[in-house]
This record gives sequence, structure tokens and C-alpha cells, in this order.
Amino acid sequence: MRLLVHWFLKAISLLVVAQILPGIRVDGFGAAFIAAAVIGLVSAILGLFLKIILLPFILLSLGIVYFLINGLMLKIASELVPGFRVDGCMTAVVGSILLTIVDYLLNLVAGI
Repeated sequence: MRLLVHWFLKAISLLVVAQILPGIRVDGFGAAFIAAAVIGLVSAILGLFLKIILLPFILLSLGIVYFLINGLMLKIASELVPGFRVDGCMTAVVGSILLTIVDYLLNLVAGI
């Protein structure tokens, strides 16, 4: 049940970020729900691999490379999910930062 709540909140976070950032478009809640699942899967598989491989660079850059990896995960998800678009790499990086902040705030409000 907790996983579904996180998934639901991540989809809402995507919709909020799409309203804030002009380079991210989500066609509706269904697309946001699917995009949240794909982002989670891509981050769990490819993102984890990249974070392990690039750990020295993450440490040397004080975490900036971590944001680049998360932006890449967002961009990959936008290529895989119809109805979810991210225009450009910089938009993906800024979007991943905003997504993290909004998701954190929603989880805080939900008490999770």
C-alpha cells in the first residue's frame, strides 16, 4: 500500500513540476502515473549502475554529477513514455531537482 502512495505522490509531483517548468509537458494524470513508474524503473536499473560507476566523480563534484544522472533518468523516461516530454538536457536537470523538492514536500505533507 505504501508503494502505491509513493507512486501516486510521484505522479502528482510530475504534474506540479510540469506546471512550474515550461520545458516539461505531461498530457494528464495517466501519463504522469506511467512516467512515475518508468522513472522509478530506469532509476533503479540504469541510475543505480551509473551512480556506482561515477561515485568518485559524484564525491569530487560534491554531488553535482548526481543531479546530472537524475536529469538523464528523467530524459530517458520522457523518450519512453508517450504523453510525457522533457525538452533539453538543462530542463531535465532542473526538472529532476524540482521533482525531488516537490516530491519531498508532498511526502512530508502526507506524513510518509
